[in-house]
Parts: sequence; C-alpha cells; structure tokens
Amino acid sequence: MAGASDTEDLPHSDNFHSQNVDEIGLDELREKFSELSGLSQQLITEKLFLENECTQLKKRVSRLDEDIRNLKSPPLIIGHIQDIIGNHAIVRSSNGTVFQVSVNSRLNSDLLKPGARVSLNQDNLSIIDVLSDSWDPLVSTSEVINKPTITYDDVGGMSEQIKKLKQSIELPLTNPLAFKDMGLEPPKGLLLSGPPGTGKTMLAKAVANATDATFLGIVGSELAQKYIGEGGRLVRELFDLAREKAPSIIFIDEIDAIGSKRMDTSTSGDREVQRTLMQLLAELDGFESLENVKVIAATNRPELLDKALLRPGRFDRIIDVGLPDLNGRKHILEIMTKDVNVSPSVNLDNLAKKSEGFSGAEIKALILESGMLAIDDKSKQITNSHFESGLKKIHENRSDPIFGDPSGLYG
Repeated sequence: MAGASDTEDLPHSDNFHSQNVDEIGLDELREKFSELSGLSQQLITEKLFLENECTQLKKRVSRLDEDIRNLKSPPLIIGHIQDIIGNHAIVRSSNGTVFQVSVNSRLNSDLLKPGARVSLNQDNLSIIDVLSDSWDPLVSTSEVINKPTITYDDVGGMSEQIKKLKQSIELPLTNPLAFKDMGLEPPKGLLLSGPPGTGKTMLAKAVANATDATFLGIVGSELAQKYIGEGGRLVRELFDLAREKAPSIIFIDEIDAIGSKRMDTSTSGDREVQRTLMQLLAELDGFESLENVKVIAATNRPELLDKALLRPGRFDRIIDVGLPDLNGRKHILEIMTKDVNVSPSVNLDNLAKKSEGFSGAEIKALILESGMLAIDDKSKQITNSHFESGLKKIHENRSDPIFGDPSGLYG
C-alpha cells in the first residue's frame, strides 16, 4: 500500500516541480523585461539628447556657412549722397569720384537726403543701405563730459576771471534773450592765457557746470595730423559733434599747437597745420552759426598765436589767468585742504605768505608732498613741520632746471 501510495504520488510531485520551474522562469523573464525596459528608456533619452545636439550643430553649421558667405562677399564702398533725382542719386564715393546710381526701393526715402552716409555695391555702385553718422575716434573719444563736477567754488583766487567768464560764456547760454533784446550778437569764445598750472582747464569745466552744457575737451596737438585735410576734417567733426550736443562748450587746450603765426617760408607739415588753423577760423566765424556752442581755448604762449585767431568775432575776450596773489593762495589752500587731515595748529595765512609765486598746481603739489611726509612719519595729521619740509622740497624743484616747470610732477 505504501509502495502504491508512493507510486501514485510521483506524477503529482513531477507536476509540482514543473510549476515551480515555470514560476522561476516567469520571474526571470519579468526581471529581464524590467532591465530591458530601463535600458530602452535610457536609449530613448540618449536618442533625444543626440537629436537635440544634432539640431544645435546644424544651426551652428548654418551660422558658420552664413559667416563664410559674408566673408567671401565683396566689400561695400562708403559714399555720401549729394543729390536725389527721382529713383536715382548723385553720390560721391570714398575715393572722391561722383556717380549717378540707382537706389534700393526698400530704403526709407526720408533717410535719403543730401549729406547722408551710404554703402554702395562694389559692382554697380547702387545704394545698399543708409549708414548712421560716424565721428572720428579722436573726436568721439575726446573728453566728453555731459556735466562736469567742478564748480566755481572749487576754483580759488580767480574772482575777476570768473566774472569775465560769466559775462562771455555763461550769460549767452543761460539768457540769450538778453542779447537779442539788446540787438547784440553774443561772444563766440574766449582765450585763457597764463602760466602752466594756474587752473585754466578747471575754469572751463566750472563754467560748463554752471551752464549745464556738455564739455568737449581736446588738446590742440591732437588736431595736427600728418595727411592733407585730416586736421581740418577733425575740426569740422568736433564742431558738428558740439552742435549735436548743444548747449556745449569746446575746450581746446594748448591751442598754440595749431594756432601759431603763419609764415611765408614753411614746410609741408607747417602748411597742413595752417590748413587746420584756417578750418578752425572758418568754424569760429564762418557761414554756419554756432548758436549754443561756445569755444574756450587755453595757452601759455599767447605771443605765438596768429592775429586772425585773436580778432573780435572769434575770440572776443582774452582772459589772463596769472599766478594767484596772497588772498588767492589762501583761498586755494582752504579749498585743497578742506578734505585733508591738517593739524589745527597749521596757519594757512602764514603758509600762503611762504608760498609766494606758487601756481595752483604747485600748491597742490605742496599739500601732496607734505601729506606723504606725514604718512612716512606715521602721523594722522599734516603738521607745520611737514609743510615746512614740503615747502623746502618745492622750492628746490622750482630752482631745478628739470623740475622747474610748474606743470611738472613733484616727488
């Protein structure tokens, strides 16, 4: 019976074993399916990433192809329109040749006017585009200050000069009707004459601040150019920029660099400087009105200037900015020591007496020299002994043939 029972159970046992095998195989399949599903999802993500990267690369290739086409395309010629005749224009190219050319119909007709700067096709010279006005880098990068921070209070010892500046420059800009009602033409400019370091540039900036005028500063030597016509063009662009930013004040420092007396015997370089001077004369007293543009020039060699430059109607006033007197030196010392740690024992009146003959630049150098001596002594204030040592140093520099120029640096 037992044997029979065992025999009867064998098939049942095989069936049970088969079911376990099937379940184990199913679990493996499920695990394999899960792995394959995760791998598939990863491959899909990588595919999307590669497709996106491929799209970006195609766009980059397209941009590079466009850049290559632009680099291979012929350059355009720059010209200026002289006249408009129907659908054609008279233009002067950059080499000076005049052509009658066709105009791109898509361009705004309001922009196509005489004097406009345009680009021309190199093959048929037709107008491709209207360009914006461009200033020479020397003019556009000159010292252009919308409103200088220097005021009349920062300028010491020049009450008389400030009064003349207000009459000649500030009043015409702030109250032009007063001259119109009087039937007078306001002054166009003035010349500041005086030794180096006396504050001529500060005066010009102070009057620009008082009038809320744009300050355009340039050195005369920068207007003296090598090639024929370049200096005159720079002067013309400088005044055009000043008219655009009006009310404005043009300050030409060291004007003797281009305003020297004209001689019969001269080199080609001298003749180009003279052409620049003649352009300056034409801008000061030419056909085009300056209106809200005033010109201030500065020099320490007025005897070198051409008479045509100094006549009334151009530089209507010559203001002498000399060395400050005793009261002026004291005023300058008060201004320059306002924010400096000076010992209360320092007597500015006595210091002003000892600095006789000093320019404003030398007084500034005195304070700087004294301050450096105080720093060396690890002192928190500038004392009388520091000023005494500073005075001695400045006097030595004044007598030295190398450092004797007041506009030099002291150290």
